[in-house]
Amino acid sequence: MADESSRTPVTAADVEHAVRLSVTALRAGLAADWSVKAGSLEWDCWETVEHLSDDLFAYAVQLGPQQPPLDGEVPYLWEAKRPGGPRNAVHADRTAGPAGLLQTLEASGALLTAMVRTASPDVRAYHGFGISDPEGFAAMGVVETLLHTHDVAEGLGVTWAPPGGLCDRVLARLFREVPADPDRWRVLLWATGRADLPDLAHQDSWRWYGEPLSDAARS
Repeated sequence: MADESSRTPVTAADVEHAVRLSVTALRAGLAADWSVKAGSLEWDCWETVEHLSDDLFAYAVQLGPQQPPLDGEVPYLWEAKRPGGPRNAVHADRTAGPAGLLQTLEASGALLTAMVRTASPDVRAYHGFGISDPEGFAAMGVVETLLHTHDVAEGLGVTWAPPGGLCDRVLARLFREVPADPDRWRVLLWATGRADLPDLAHQDSWRWYGEPLSDAARS
């Protein structure tokens, strides 16, 4: 488990930075076919960015009520547009094209950035992987952004290589035990079943731990 006293926290600025990097990378593929599969996912590239935009929105709204829910999600209606598609509350207008889709990603990222920046660090809210705090939701938003941009970049054929320091901070916050390999992006891909590391088993199933490390240490 990461040492709470020595790690560098994940911040609202990290969310902002991750989303900005993602949008910049994906703009290189505006002319590509967004109906192709996103990496190893069953969703296409459009659906995956729509899902990412929805993730960031969902994390932001969990922190929004005066008394955030501890036993479930804020009850927006999440629904899929097709069988097997992602269940979202956020759906982008297809007539706006990929540029409009990326605008929804920017907007949802800005919502999460603002909520993390303004919420008290004492706030706790529900997530399926554990009751979390604003930093935890920030880290989850960064992980979703890095990974799903990777998926979409594979589908569109664009380059994506996020900063190692950003990967290291979210690994320390959300993943209890990961290898010390210096390629922190590769470690994050391994931890989420998207890549292999030498002498380590492939991660066929995985999860992160959203609970604040300080809370976990007291339990």
